[in-house]
Amino acid sequence: MNAAEFRVEVENELSAILRYWMDRTPDPGNGGFIGRIDEDDQPHPEAPRGQVLNSRILWTFSAAWRHTEQRIYRTTADLAYEYVAEYFLDKEYGGAFWSLDASGRPLDTRKQIYGQAFTLYGLSEYYLATRESAALDQAIGLWEVIEKYSFDSRRKGYYEAFARDWSGLDDPRLSEKDQGDPKTMNTHLHVLEAYTNLYRAWNDPRLLGRIRELLWVFERYIIGDKGHLSLFFSEDWNPRSTLVSFGHDIEAAWLLHEAARVIADGDWIEKTGGLAMELARAAAEGLDVDGGLWYEREDDPAGGHEHGYRIVRQKHWWPQAEAMVGFLQAWQLSDDPVWWQRSVGSWKFVKQYIRAARGEWFWGVDEDHGPIPGQDKAGFWKCPYHNGRACMEIMRRLDRKPTN
Repeated sequence: MNAAEFRVEVENELSAILRYWMDRTPDPGNGGFIGRIDEDDQPHPEAPRGQVLNSRILWTFSAAWRHTEQRIYRTTADLAYEYVAEYFLDKEYGGAFWSLDASGRPLDTRKQIYGQAFTLYGLSEYYLATRESAALDQAIGLWEVIEKYSFDSRRKGYYEAFARDWSGLDDPRLSEKDQGDPKTMNTHLHVLEAYTNLYRAWNDPRLLGRIRELLWVFERYIIGDKGHLSLFFSEDWNPRSTLVSFGHDIEAAWLLHEAARVIADGDWIEKTGGLAMELARAAAEGLDVDGGLWYEREDDPAGGHEHGYRIVRQKHWWPQAEAMVGFLQAWQLSDDPVWWQRSVGSWKFVKQYIRAARGEWFWGVDEDHGPIPGQDKAGFWKCPYHNGRACMEIMRRLDRKPTN
């Protein structure tokens, strides 16, 4: 597959993904978007509505409007913005709610910093697409509360979660599969992503300083000596897990370098270029012979497993999307054709096993390539963000082929 063919295919895929979400997820009865579509494409309009889902819909359709200038995407972006601004933003304490019920009433009022980052990300993208000043003001407001309550001025980085009034929480976990540690890689990666996007709209020197500091935190604490990201940390950055997330490795590879490019910092562009290659090589350890990326690996230095580790033998949708972009960037940085083949190989795997017949992707497949049962097509975590963003990012990169 050559670059022109790759670009055409992902452009068509973007259209199919967005059409699925435009056709199936708006809720004319309650407003906004329904909270869940199951694996059989059946809607569940009574389902709770997550902050992450709605913020990612807002980002995706705003970015699609900005990238393609197709008016049809602006309509959905407007719907997402109006719903987030009206129902998710907490007018009393600041920040945004973690979830709502189907009628729009607050359900879980916690202030998860991961969620605050995605709402900031969506609002800043909506401003970039539409130049609606209220959206920028709301994004800056989120930046201010994150900095006021979550930033650790002594040890650097950001704490995980707070109650509605920004008091402490006994359980700061993002999800049931996470550990209850005060700092995580995942939150820091998406705070960096959100701050980078806000900087495109608002080049405040304080924001610039925080982006540089986040890059330093990744270099100093989060990227381990074997090139993989550590996932969970104590307050003073002692790693608390041996879990390897191949998808996050390759996602961070391109997000870190993109942040350096956006702030136009030559030193960090050079550093993150090297880190991007290191992370890409680490992520490639999770590639299977079929071109798919395994989900996770649990390292076991004590020798409890036969090979010193255990692989979660599933291939979820989002690591494949991130692999398409991260391996493409590795090719652009190195001109080594093996990375081009890995990027295209990820896309071929998606086409063969992950892409569903009706436009949206399956959650994932098991080691025999059968769809993982009981997982949503759209839901609290299943959004058009990873796959839609991958398509747009590949289109953008193939249009300009950056070399640093």
